[in-house]
Amino acid sequence: MLSLLFLILYIPAVMSSSSQMAGIFPQDPALPIGSTLTATCSVSPDLGLHASSLFWSLNGRRLPSSSYSVLSPTALSVTLPGLPASRQRSGDNLVCHNHGGHVLAGSCLYIGMPPVKPVNLTCWSRNTKDLTCRWAPGGQGETFIKTKYTLKYKLRWYGRERECEEYNAAQPYSCYIPRDLALFTPYEIWVEATNQLGSATSDVITLDILDVVTTDPPSGVSVSRVGDLEDHLSVRWKSPPALKDFLFQAKYQIRYRLEDNSDWKVMDDVGNQTSCRLAGLRPGTVYFVQVRCNPVGIYGSRRAGIWSEWSHPTAASTPHSERVLSGSCDSKSGDSNSTLRRELKQFFGWVRNHAYGCGGMSIKLYDQWRVWMQKSHNTRNQVLQGDKS
Repeated sequence: MLSLLFLILYIPAVMSSSSQMAGIFPQDPALPIGSTLTATCSVSPDLGLHASSLFWSLNGRRLPSSSYSVLSPTALSVTLPGLPASRQRSGDNLVCHNHGGHVLAGSCLYIGMPPVKPVNLTCWSRNTKDLTCRWAPGGQGETFIKTKYTLKYKLRWYGRERECEEYNAAQPYSCYIPRDLALFTPYEIWVEATNQLGSATSDVITLDILDVVTTDPPSGVSVSRVGDLEDHLSVRWKSPPALKDFLFQAKYQIRYRLEDNSDWKVMDDVGNQTSCRLAGLRPGTVYFVQVRCNPVGIYGSRRAGIWSEWSHPTAASTPHSERVLSGSCDSKSGDSNSTLRRELKQFFGWVRNHAYGCGGMSIKLYDQWRVWMQKSHNTRNQVLQGDKS
């Protein structure tokens, strides 16, 4: 038992002593990509090792002896030209070994680039009391060594400089300020980037919390057919809860696309209503629809907030067209019917252009003409069938 206790106490003492028996200079250097480094491993004469018996490794791989220089019986250097970027942000491992491969000393090499000025700093608030900010690192965004980004802010005309503390690991270039923000007073906000090779600071943005309010996307988005109208769909949604909690008003946008098409068509004239009619669609076609919200009139402000994210896509299909005429009519009836169809098509096209969007009056006019056209078509078919009999 005593021998075991002696061994436990003895091992740390040996390790502490051996760590002072050898060393590498420079220790843990930070260098720009492409630099040339000459490092020296010095050993204590008490170890009884000659420098010519030592060797170097980088990240576990033995370096060629042609890169070594024996400086003295107890000092061996290695020269590494044109250093590439570090493979890992914690640094590359440069190690000095004795002839048996045991580690004598080690150093971390940080090979990278100084940070570039952060760009595209934007901020938004979900409830007028918090603030989330996001930015891009600038340049190619890769420094190859650990770089710290710090979001700083202060009241524009008074107040001390403060640092954001809640960074998002899933989104490394963002930070969240949950509380203690003032309203009706502009803030100055910026980002500082630092690493072992330098530092850089973004442009300073100035904002009032009330000017950057946003909400969650509208919920409960539903899309349905409008009777048998083959080129109409009705869209309905619910306002985000924040609009009621903070007495905001809102304006909405709708976008929609064909099932087999990635291009979205956006409707900007929805206003503040929570339903809308899409007109002029293809019959018998599946459409995907999304809605988003922009809070306005925040505490009486005339400035709009920030658009929310789009809601999840909701799909619906228009009815198939049933306005297919028989091809067995005589030429006279066919010519007459063709003329009627052409006249209706021209007028119908005009109405469609004026009914596009969410205007209640134009949609009613559009619907009336659609019903009239369908009745006229049915009456025309009955007359033609009576003539044929």
